[in-house]
Amino acid sequence: MASGDLVKSNIDADVLPYGAALTGSGRISAVFPFGTLNPELLPFETPDLVALDDALIEATRATQIRFNIYVGDLGADAASGADEVFPHTPDAIRSILIAVDPNSKAIEIRSGSRVSDRANDRVAQLGITAAVGPFRDGELIDGLVSSVRVMAAAIVSP
Repeated sequence: MASGDLVKSNIDADVLPYGAALTGSGRISAVFPFGTLNPELLPFETPDLVALDDALIEATRATQIRFNIYVGDLGADAASGADEVFPHTPDAIRSILIAVDPNSKAIEIRSGSRVSDRANDRVAQLGITAAVGPFRDGELIDGLVSSVRVMAAAIVSP
């Protein structure tokens, strides 16, 4: 997850490499010696992560709503999977979750109870529409950035 580092996984904690731990939220926390990268654990390039981080920061500042992104398995029913992930995201009641399951080609958007009047179904639909084009082209990060920016532009500031 971009803002909360929440990653849902079915990994057995006993088989993790040295320096890695499975957190209570399901996220794998790993450390490496300074300057050493583990390409197996880096799903995105640094410039992509910077672009996504910039979009999240700008959206949060403009709307005063925290944006969270989850990329991973949502299960057989993506809607239920997103419903399961959402309460465990940072500041869930005042945030938006964009949940993407690349394997099943599903995208779900949830908004917390304290922001649902501003981050409503229309805003969520705009976010999904903005993401679909880049996703079809295989551009996951571009789709996420587009979704965040379009949703932030559509949300009325407090």
